[in-house]
Amino acid sequence: MDKKYEGEVSETIPISSKKESPSRWAWIPLVLFGPKQAFARMASATGNQWVMPLLLLSLVVVLRVVVAGPIKQQMAINDQTLPPNFEYYSPETQRQFEQAAAATRSPVFIYVFPALTSVAGVWVGWLIVGGLLHLVLTLLGGRGNTGMAMNLVAWAGLPFAVRDLVRVGFMLSTHRLIQVPGLAGFAPVGESALNAYLASLLSLIDLYLIWHIFLLMIGVKVTNELSLGKAFSAVIFIILPVLLLQALLI
Repeated sequence: MDKKYEGEVSETIPISSKKESPSRWAWIPLVLFGPKQAFARMASATGNQWVMPLLLLSLVVVLRVVVAGPIKQQMAINDQTLPPNFEYYSPETQRQFEQAAAATRSPVFIYVFPALTSVAGVWVGWLIVGGLLHLVLTLLGGRGNTGMAMNLVAWAGLPFAVRDLVRVGFMLSTHRLIQVPGLAGFAPVGESALNAYLASLLSLIDLYLIWHIFLLMIGVKVTNELSLGKAFSAVIFIILPVLLLQALLI
């Protein structure tokens, strides 16, 4: 009788043999330090996985803007340089100049505009690089689809979140902004437009960009079953023009 009862219970209570999918938060260290395994798991997953890393990147850039805000305000207060012969300006011109200077120290200019442009840069950059990556991989015979390319670009952007966190730590500990990011210190000295452009371009190149390129290359190789040479060529073919364009905008 007991055995019969046990048999009925075992039939009425289904036992799931399906393992729970790991949290997307667990993918962060895996992507950063074990990308081959992470992107192989991503290739077998269903649905869009790009939302979480993009939200994380957006949150970190906003945090960077918030931490940099008080430092920028203090720098603006300390650097109230008047133009030459300001005392000879008309009262109306002097008032307009002072109003413009005060506006640049307002929270809108210090926090709102930089935060909006930084978050927009995250999402627009993701769309551009993801779309270009899918196009190039299709031409090279890759087996991935648009969704996989967008997922790959989003997760491969995590090194930029690490970079912003490092910058936040620097600003909190030193109360100073990073004046020469990346390789900008190696730019040629001079006031020409070409030197300014080279300084902007070199400021974008750092260890975190190389890390990003490495993750993209591994992800392309794993998810599209391409050779290492084709994966490297595809990534460089996309990143290089994006950097050249981005240098014009900063």
